[in-house]
Amino acid sequence: MAGAAITARRPEIVVETAGTFSVDGQPISWRTREALSQVGLEARHHRSKQITPAHVEAADLVVALAPEHVEWMRRTHPEAADRTATLKRLARDLGAGGSLVERVRALQLQRVDIEPWEEVVDPGGGELEQFTSCAVEVVALCDELCPRL
Repeated sequence: MAGAAITARRPEIVVETAGTFSVDGQPISWRTREALSQVGLEARHHRSKQITPAHVEAADLVVALAPEHVEWMRRTHPEAADRTATLKRLARDLGAGGSLVERVRALQLQRVDIEPWEEVVDPGGGELEQFTSCAVEVVALCDELCPRL
């Protein structure tokens, strides 16, 4: 959802989506597709993929939706800890102006304690209403963050 929102708002930015525990090649669920549609977005060609070292190496910023994703990145890819944060933290803390790399570095993300408020609740096996609520939240956070990317 965040990948679709950021791509729609900032098409000049290269966005690569990948998960911390994904099965490669799966299409988005019908609930996710419908929730995105309800917020004016689409990702019909999206296929799931597991994050790889190449993704990490290429990324100026790794955006996670849950604290456990940040913790997984810190354990699995410690070299990216200083450029990995939750969407909620970035929407709140990332400054504007100047180089994105420098602004991300200034946050000292590798030292940040991840807090419960940072989680975007995964609708998982929930009903369409939960997926739509998640999409609304993700889009609102991306709308806050995108002007500063």
